[in-house]
Amino acid sequence: MESCFAERLKELRTEKGIGQVELSNAIGVSKGVISLWENGLREPKLSNLLALAQYFKVSLDYLAGAEE
Repeated sequence: MESCFAERLKELRTEKGIGQVELSNAIGVSKGVISLWENGLREPKLSNLLALAQYFKVSLDYLAGAEE
């Protein structure tokens, strides 16, 4: 999940035109956590995955790379 999730997260964030700080504020985590996720160094908890999916209006499957 890591690499595909990391790629999807960065892609979604840049398509929306927001920085890591704005995203971190929107979902209630630190900027450093966003960076760790985007670099594949950490995996988010389910609650964070749900927050990301809601924020970007995508499914968990899409976010995790299980669907296009």
